[in-house]
Amino acid sequence: MIAIKKLAKMREMTALIFLVLLFVGVGLRNPDFMNAQSISTVLKGSVMYILLAIGMTFVLLTGGIDISVGATLGMAAAVAGTMIRDGSSVVAAMVVAIVIGIVIGLINGFGVAIVKVPSIIMTLGVMGITRGVMVVYTGGRWIENLPDSFKLASQVKILGGLNVYFLIVMIFAALVQLYFMKARSGRYFAAIGDNLEGARLVGISAKKVMIAAYVISGICAGIAGVVFASQVGFVTSNTGVDIEMIAIAACVLGGVSLSGGLGSVTGSCIGAVIMTAINSALIYLKVPSFWNKSIQGMLLIVIVVSDVLIHRYLEEQARKRRLSARTSVLGGAE
Repeated sequence: MIAIKKLAKMREMTALIFLVLLFVGVGLRNPDFMNAQSISTVLKGSVMYILLAIGMTFVLLTGGIDISVGATLGMAAAVAGTMIRDGSSVVAAMVVAIVIGIVIGLINGFGVAIVKVPSIIMTLGVMGITRGVMVVYTGGRWIENLPDSFKLASQVKILGGLNVYFLIVMIFAALVQLYFMKARSGRYFAAIGDNLEGARLVGISAKKVMIAAYVISGICAGIAGVVFASQVGFVTSNTGVDIEMIAIAACVLGGVSLSGGLGSVTGSCIGAVIMTAINSALIYLKVPSFWNKSIQGMLLIVIVVSDVLIHRYLEEQARKRRLSARTSVLGGAE
């Protein structure tokens, strides 16, 4: 267990080093990428991905996956955007967005934890349904003419130029990380992903924890939808498409294992900033935009393969230790 914790910390540090090297490497080609304005833009743009990555971390720790977060974000953005455009308060729109996330999360959690549908199949189906509902709700039209006050809120800077949305989401991430580290229930998510049967034997209600993971993921996606509407200023009928890939890649890049039981919110947040920085770096390097998806896909493959190899190595080392311990016991008995 100590070795695993050290590895998790090392993978977070590796992600942080990669982020620094990314800025330095691109900065050598284009110095403008290293200035305060560019860094501020990356941090501001990462807010939505950080929120998605936080929610995704809960699901991945349990050994599941949530493909529906992009659709949830789009649906929440569409409904919240419509409400705000028509005169409702931001608070009311945020509450509705959160409720949308809760409902979708409950459906996902029920299907995975109670019905035992594989998480990728369940969330993929929910994604399709949510997308269809969103198109019907919007009539295929864009949601525009959002109030200037709502759009300008995402531009507010405090503490020497730090975006207020980024600061709020960092505080939220820190609280979630403390929850994972200090709260007993916070350790249940990783325990289920590490050893489901073992977690049940010690009294952990696996079904409730798994449902909670998907609900939290839905809530984070709902909030991210409101943030998206505020930052972009409009909502299209395909808002959120493929965003789930970036959220998953961010988590795995930050050290969260796709096999469950290993990872942290800190790493996921670093991964989200990296994914945002890569998109920004491509612009500064003058790489055509149509390469973005290809580069993201290649990066995701590299990350997943690395995760599988690391997990396989850990399992092999654990097997060797168990075999060595048994051999020692037998040798002592003789």
